[in-house]
Amino acid sequence: MSRLILANDGIDAVGKSLLERAGFTVITEKVAQENLAQEINAKNYVALTVRSATKVRKDVIDACPNLKVIGRGGVGMDNIDVEYARSKGIQVINTPAASSNSVAELVFAHLFNVVRFVYDSNRQMPINGDTKFEELKKSYAKGVELRDKTIGIIGFGRIGQYTAKIALGCGMKVLAYDPFVKDATLKIDIHGANGLEVKINTVSLDELISNSDIISLHVPGGNVITEKEINQMKKGVILVNASRGGVIDEKALIEGLNTGKIAHAALDVFENEPTPNQAILKHPNISLTPHIGAATNEAQERIGVELAEKLIDALK
Repeated sequence: MSRLILANDGIDAVGKSLLERAGFTVITEKVAQENLAQEINAKNYVALTVRSATKVRKDVIDACPNLKVIGRGGVGMDNIDVEYARSKGIQVINTPAASSNSVAELVFAHLFNVVRFVYDSNRQMPINGDTKFEELKKSYAKGVELRDKTIGIIGFGRIGQYTAKIALGCGMKVLAYDPFVKDATLKIDIHGANGLEVKINTVSLDELISNSDIISLHVPGGNVITEKEINQMKKGVILVNASRGGVIDEKALIEGLNTGKIAHAALDVFENEPTPNQAILKHPNISLTPHIGAATNEAQERIGVELAEKLIDALK
């Protein structure tokens, strides 16, 4: 069997080293999407790893009969035709646990930004800080605290639960919805003290939407927040999406922001990646990042290690 692995969207050095010590040769030179199938066949790669950039659709799968494993460094696998690959005898693996904390921390980076207008202040201060200091000070004078606010977490898997842990640490109330999770006991580690355990019982989606000051989405896909759901929300709600583009209807989101129904939005993902809607990018009440939820050194190392271990096991 071939020992070649194509890590087309890269892999952390620690994960690459683990694979090499197991006897595999890992190639990290990027292959263009249109040349992917040809390259895999020409070099007889036994495994392909991707992140979100490379797509592995039916045409690639059909053209690569010697491919044994497709690995996704991350959680969502919407860029891979998973069931079709498995029907062809190809194992498909991902790394669901590795990036959870990093994504949850980004959610709160956005939340601290929006409740104190930091994202907009960072836009305006370089332009107007020396001439309109007092005006800017006044315009950002109505910040709010996160403590005692209710955060609704839609999707209560690993990332949702990590988000809840940070929320609890900030003194927030947590509501959670997940059709597959009835309850979860969160273990909260506190440095220098004994840890705590907090049990969260999930509620209905309607209850969460109607009673949350902040709503954070952690679902694999689908159109979860539309005009209908926005109409059910509290006036002044904050929406955060660090899961998948399209989970929030962007047209309805802009309308909700323009009417004041939604106070702020925080988006790490977009409907039209990698070319997001300009109306979203330029809206004054949206905090923005370019799909960097898992982009921390710690998460990338964990992803690389988990991916390497699963590949080694799959290719025994």
